[in-house]
Amino acid sequence: MKIIVIGAGAWGTALAVSAARNPAGHQVVLWARDGAQAEAMAAQRENARYLRGIPLPRELAVHGGDLERLLDATALADLLIVATPVAGLRPTLSLLRDLRVPVGWLCKGFEPAQDPAAHRPFGLMPHEIARITAPDVPCGVLSGPSFAQEVARGQPTALVAASRHEGVRQALVAAFHGPTLRVYGNDDWVGVEVGGAVKNVMAIATGLADGLNLGLNARAALITRGLAEMARLGVALGAQPETFMGLSGLGDLVLTATGDLSRNRRVGLLLAEGKSTAEAVQSLGHVAEGVYSAHTVLQRARHLGVDMPITECVVALLDGQLKPVEAVAALMGRDPKGELL
Repeated sequence: MKIIVIGAGAWGTALAVSAARNPAGHQVVLWARDGAQAEAMAAQRENARYLRGIPLPRELAVHGGDLERLLDATALADLLIVATPVAGLRPTLSLLRDLRVPVGWLCKGFEPAQDPAAHRPFGLMPHEIARITAPDVPCGVLSGPSFAQEVARGQPTALVAASRHEGVRQALVAAFHGPTLRVYGNDDWVGVEVGGAVKNVMAIATGLADGLNLGLNARAALITRGLAEMARLGVALGAQPETFMGLSGLGDLVLTATGDLSRNRRVGLLLAEGKSTAEAVQSLGHVAEGVYSAHTVLQRARHLGVDMPITECVVALLDGQLKPVEAVAALMGRDPKGELL
């Protein structure tokens, strides 16, 4: 297969490296928006900015600069992967709207509301953005419990390829399924995207609890009730409940909420130290999608009448309306209720 990965952050680079190493012998091009970064990566055979110490395979070509020119020159590509943050998905899909090549995105989150005063006072999920921006492009999402560094090192990982188009699922599996990376197909892209977005918010909450030394009982409670919030929102949006017990639901939630490589968990830890949201984000040096998508997740939940108390506390904490100990007190002070989702 000929594969183009658009976006040379940590995750885009990691999957490009994995695809280039695949025994199927794929031709892989990794595109960086920053031309200088692309030149440095091509010369050094390393993404020193995001994945220092991981060598780029010689089979992986690195390009930068004009994306439209690259797409014109590689019109016979079999698969395009959009590895931008959620904020970059809409403009990138606009460039791809006339293509009929399968497209997969890697971002996890909800787009910020375009106009909070409009009739739609909430942001969209990636597949909803695609439906508006590139309605004729066959597309889907690749998601699941995964840290870029581990995938790039070839450590065992399992992902899920979700799309309403069987051909897109097959293309994603063919591109990335290999000796160290298993890819499972799923047609519930709503559930997969909700899981990928909400788990980042829950990871901030869990990091906060761990930073406050609340104990393992509190961590287990947050993860479990966080899964319930995730499933409630997903089902209200049309997802299949069983999706949340899979890789993109429970699997990604556990990894992101407990793994030391999790940027969203790290935000919670820094907030527990007394840092502001701006200070926490600045210290990371990478995007933590939970910070940006938490507000939109809550907007979407309120629009649907879905109760998400953990998300509410995370948003209030990020906005400086609650202190860490006050957020914990707010959750523990809720009235008793049944355990059902």
